[in-house]
Amino acid sequence: MTITALIVVFALAGILFLAAALRRLRRRRILGGVLHGATALVLIAFSLCAALIVMNLRTYQRLTAEQSAGELQFSRVGDRLFNAVLTYPNGEHLNFALSGDEWQVDARVLKWHAFATLLGFDTAYRLDRIGGRYSRIEDERTRARTVYPLNPPQRVDLWAWFHQYHSWVPWMDALYGSATFLPMADGALYEINVSQSGLIARPLNQAARDAVGNWH
Repeated sequence: MTITALIVVFALAGILFLAAALRRLRRRRILGGVLHGATALVLIAFSLCAALIVMNLRTYQRLTAEQSAGELQFSRVGDRLFNAVLTYPNGEHLNFALSGDEWQVDARVLKWHAFATLLGFDTAYRLDRIGGRYSRIEDERTRARTVYPLNPPQRVDLWAWFHQYHSWVPWMDALYGSATFLPMADGALYEINVSQSGLIARPLNQAARDAVGNWH
């Protein structure tokens, strides 16, 4: 809400400066009109950039304590081939065909300094991709891989922007990826949680506990 209010304030200021510039130009006060017009363009451009950043941030989930990011259930459909159903906390679910012995989910995490948290910037995360993996390195190199994105491409890639200009964003504390992986098994159900330190996966039923207990 704080950031949205700032965007509105800068946009309104830009519009006011633009109106003032037009009035000065009509009165043939060229220098004052140009200065006010340039200020208006800067303020409006800043508002537009900030709005794009906020829209991208909304693809991330706010994180104040460990919380559930979703549940993942498996059913075997072939040799080392599983159907995986990822269910988000809001009830939305996605289906994937995963090959291999194990599943892996990756996430992106944005962590802010204390000053930024006062402005409403909590640590944020976004699940990035899901894929199958093999226990043996040789299989990883030679067998078919399955991996899927969990978010559509963004017009403004905030992650890439922060990664490139990290030193220019003093209120950012950390920018990192996190991943968790566990074995796939017929009927296994796992919970995926996210904390300040990254992703955590836990078995939720006996099939998952047996798979983890026999995992090599």
